[in-house]
Amino acid sequence: QVQLVESGGGLVQAGGSLRLSCTASRSSVGAMGWYRQAPGKQRELVATITNSGTTNYADSVKGRFTISRDNAKITVNLQMNSLKPEDTGVYYCNAKVTVVNYWGRGTQVTVSS
Repeated sequence: QVQLVESGGGLVQAGGSLRLSCTASRSSVGAMGWYRQAPGKQRELVATITNSGTTNYADSVKGRFTISRDNAKITVNLQMNSLKPEDTGVYYCNAKVTVVNYWGRGTQVTVSS
């Protein structure tokens, strides 16, 4: 079992920045990342990062969001800049252990226009 504890999020005006953090309860996790779900929409990938630091971003956030990882602290961070109203949603931390996906409870991000 892996527990994921998220922090950050909140309300920000368009063009502003927020930083999300997620800490895992154990080491030996594989890729970690962030997904989001807007009201009435399916959960979608935002960004992922492997143990070795290889990153992957949704096209909609490229150039604005940066994912990073601290393997010693088992933490993954998401720096979100130039936020847009369409970035609004619940952001979920994800960690993979072999073929099993673990999820955090989610943190709300609201971007006002």
